[in-house]
Amino acid sequence: MKRSVTAPMAILTAAPFAVLLAMILSISYGTKGIPYSTIVDAFLHFDAGNVDHQIIVHARLPRAAGALLVGALLAVSGALMQGMTRNYLASPSIMGISDGSAFAVTLCMVLFPYASMMTMIFSSFVGSTFSIILVFGLAALLPGGLSPVRLAILGTLIGTFLSSVSSAIAMYFQVSQNISFWYNSRLHQLNPQLIWLTIPFAVIGLLLALGMSKSVTILSLGDEIAASLGQRTVYVKLLTTLSVVLLTGISVAIAGKIGFVGLLVPHMTRLLTRSMDYRWLVPCSAVIGGVFLALCDVLSRFLNYPFEMPISVVTAILGVPFFLYLIRSRGGESNK
Repeated sequence: MKRSVTAPMAILTAAPFAVLLAMILSISYGTKGIPYSTIVDAFLHFDAGNVDHQIIVHARLPRAAGALLVGALLAVSGALMQGMTRNYLASPSIMGISDGSAFAVTLCMVLFPYASMMTMIFSSFVGSTFSIILVFGLAALLPGGLSPVRLAILGTLIGTFLSSVSSAIAMYFQVSQNISFWYNSRLHQLNPQLIWLTIPFAVIGLLLALGMSKSVTILSLGDEIAASLGQRTVYVKLLTTLSVVLLTGISVAIAGKIGFVGLLVPHMTRLLTRSMDYRWLVPCSAVIGGVFLALCDVLSRFLNYPFEMPISVVTAILGVPFFLYLIRSRGGESNK
């Protein structure tokens, strides 16, 4: 028990330093390199006439903050899904939830071209809710549909379908350029104001995730065992799903569809913490997910230098081999 607590405590203790380092790297490196002394000077003595100061405060700082926030939200969402469903392949992107959010945003842009940012955020929530109901509803109707591999295939199929329909709608109504951001995530295009608007929802989603973490730990043992321990499984699943919907909807609204973070990071967290207690996995996944996506964002600036690679390409390069490894090593069984 002591060993299982030591590693998570070490990760959470190191979290402020890791986040600070990720932010410094994100602010410093890009098409234009910026010295560390200039970064410090921009925060202590901001000069509106200094181009470097403008880049730091109005471009790279929001970008770094957005990457940290989105990475944390996606990682926590994936961890909750894996614990709730006992499915090691569960994640917002694999299950089509991110595609559902982007689909709803596309419809919102077509039907309400002058919609406010808050309307876009709520449409993203509606889309993630619709897709998670659709995927798990259909899976429950199919023989063996809730097994990890079949559920992943079903989620991928539905996600691909929603993505294709979104593209068709965008082409027909000539808004393809407007929605390209949500399908080819580029963090340098994110709106800083949108980050501020989504923070209250992010706080609610994360607090709900932390509040449900103990129940998810019990639920991950299986429905029968959870019920025998006095767990109201339906109630737990509904609240956990609400947290997943909030976290995924926010991440898509801020930065578009980013895949594999919710799949990869929870497994990394279990490996590092050597714990299956979601009271530790949820906060540690948030830290590791935020730093992971921030570092992927830095890497995306150099893969096609001086042009930037979409962040979703970088996460796919890392995530696809791991996804195939999980299928090969774990087969089709659920978590035990």
